[in-house]
Amino acid sequence: MSLYDEFTKTQEALFDLFKRYAPPIRSKKHTCVGLGIELIRRLRVLDKKFRGFNAAMGLVSCEEAVVDVHDYVTSGPGPESVAMAEKEHVMVAIQVVVDGRSGVMLADPGYHVPRIVTVMADRAYPHTGWFTQSEEPHCRKEYEYSFNPQNSAYVEWHERVTRGATVKYQTSLVYVGRPYLDGVNVTERRNLVYNFRSLLARDQKGHLIAGLYFPVGGKGKDAMFTLFFDNGEKRKAKYKFSIFSDPDNIPKTILEEVDLCNKLMNYKPGELLRIISKLAKVISDQSYIDQLLEINEEICRLCL
Repeated sequence: MSLYDEFTKTQEALFDLFKRYAPPIRSKKHTCVGLGIELIRRLRVLDKKFRGFNAAMGLVSCEEAVVDVHDYVTSGPGPESVAMAEKEHVMVAIQVVVDGRSGVMLADPGYHVPRIVTVMADRAYPHTGWFTQSEEPHCRKEYEYSFNPQNSAYVEWHERVTRGATVKYQTSLVYVGRPYLDGVNVTERRNLVYNFRSLLARDQKGHLIAGLYFPVGGKGKDAMFTLFFDNGEKRKAKYKFSIFSDPDNIPKTILEEVDLCNKLMNYKPGELLRIISKLAKVISDQSYIDQLLEINEEICRLCL
């Protein structure tokens, strides 16, 4: 929404604005980058008890859904050797040594992983191994992290998703060889034009409790979003953004659901309604959406 506000103030094409725009990191309005920065800020106090902790900690970059892991990690010592690295995600890493054995601890608030993952080079204790990230009646998601055998500067993040009899695997690569110093300018900027958006609230164990999500597409007045919440009974419903273009004419039953979701997300009264109404305005601007999707598609093509 901030990018759109800037877009409406200028007469330039979104592509030109996108190149010079400085993505803001705002308190309590975080993507993975903001969450990682905030977590580092909070963890710094541990340096008083564990000297050297801050020096061992930093943001690290992640390339999601890598098709050819071997080709990626053998291109060179780090991501600078990869022709088209997208770097759409970040985590927090802490380098550790246990009895002379090297490893790294990973924290991923952006994916709401409710634990610190320990990755040991020899895969011996305290190596975390496979664990269940989430389990719903229709879907179980499991994660595992281990150093890549060809290039120890990378940690392979394996994801296993089981839906009934169907099991899907995905491997992402976390570069832990050096701190990631350009998370705002690269990752935060890239995600500004991503074609799927979500605003989520989770409990301390990473379980979803409320939020909304939607694909960004050229559907105009037919564009929809999904609102969901769990206040003891799970509720999920789809609504057209156009319903919220005039706040005075929104059906009472829908307002009640938005208000309940607002409370579960710990927002001030009326804040979620304000956000959805603003999104309705953004989504209805077809010129802006078309340009945003074009930039996203161009990034995807470059990174194939």
